Amino acid sequence: MAADQLLFSYGTLQNPDVQLDTFGRLLVAEDDVLPGYTVDYAEIEDTRVVDLSGLSVHPIVRATGSALDKVVGKALWVTEDELDASDEYEVALYRRVQVRLASDRDAWVYVSV
Repeated sequence: MAADQLLFSYGTLQNPDVQLDTFGRLLVAEDDVLPGYTVDYAEIEDTRVVDLSGLSVHPIVRATGSALDKVVGKALWVTEDELDASDEYEVALYRRVQVRLASDRDAWVYVSV
């Protein structure tokens, strides 16, 4: 299966240990920006995610609609199966939505519920 989906990461999915555990490989990543969003932080209670990431507080983004707001991160190339795996990694505080990046490419991103 080809890695033909973009997943925008602004946090722990950029971590090599998280990628190896979640996807079984290191992902191809490109710098990109998510316009119209801002970063908040959330306490994570899932011990598996905390142990894997090494962090109990993770960033989480929310839409503002303001052209002044932006989130810097990485566009990760993933397969459909890897999108499913990332859904399993992310806790209930996040939901996956499709967005347009500053590079004018469509990507998936996890945002605040």
